[in-house]
Amino acid sequence: MVKPAYQRILLKLSGEALAGEQEYGISPAVVRKFSAEIKEIRELGVEVGIVIGGGNIYRGVAASAEGMDRTSADHMGMLATVINSLALQDALEKAGVFTRVLSAVEMPRIAEPYIRRRAVRHLEKGRVVIFAGGTGNPFFTTDTAAALRAMEIRAQVILKATKVDGVYDQDPLLSKKAKKFESLSYIEVLNRGLKIMDATAISLCMDHHLPVIVFNLNQKGNIKRVVLGQKIGTVIRG
Repeated sequence: MVKPAYQRILLKLSGEALAGEQEYGISPAVVRKFSAEIKEIRELGVEVGIVIGGGNIYRGVAASAEGMDRTSADHMGMLATVINSLALQDALEKAGVFTRVLSAVEMPRIAEPYIRRRAVRHLEKGRVVIFAGGTGNPFFTTDTAAALRAMEIRAQVILKATKVDGVYDQDPLLSKKAKKFESLSYIEVLNRGLKIMDATAISLCMDHHLPVIVFNLNQKGNIKRVVLGQKIGTVIRG
């Protein structure tokens, strides 16, 4: 059996990824595909924490720009992440993967409250843990939530799944001249204003020496390749 490069990871998924080819909502086929790939890395013995965005259902920042109170808009976005988390939990458990949703916004009828020690215990027992509700506070993105949860559970790496195969100096979907970076330092990401994660999340990772690997989620098997230590995507570290 091939030995994975990481024993405990934090996988960051965008909400938009769950929509697939749809403009919004959740594609059951896409969720099943992701759950199958997550099952593969669990079978390698890797402990998996997941943070999912809510942009396929509701974007608090966009609503705020249209005049809604930012705090109310962000609270609505947190609820969207809970919906996505429950959808992924359902798909994972149907695939035979024991999964727990822990929410920073308490709603005990549908998810466990987030308690760090409980989350770590679930991971140690081999359960996939999905962290819902962001940080539980407005004005913080799910990227920041991913960085925070990764540090709290002592994950060895954040795997940032995107629509492209790494970090570029400009949008590769719009420009054929876009240059891909094989690796970047945290400071380079901040100084260049690269929008792969928000500045708060990158700063947290920099302060705690937590590497981030940005890779293409849409290519089948990529999550497993990253976990096995293969060089794909872009590595962000000090």
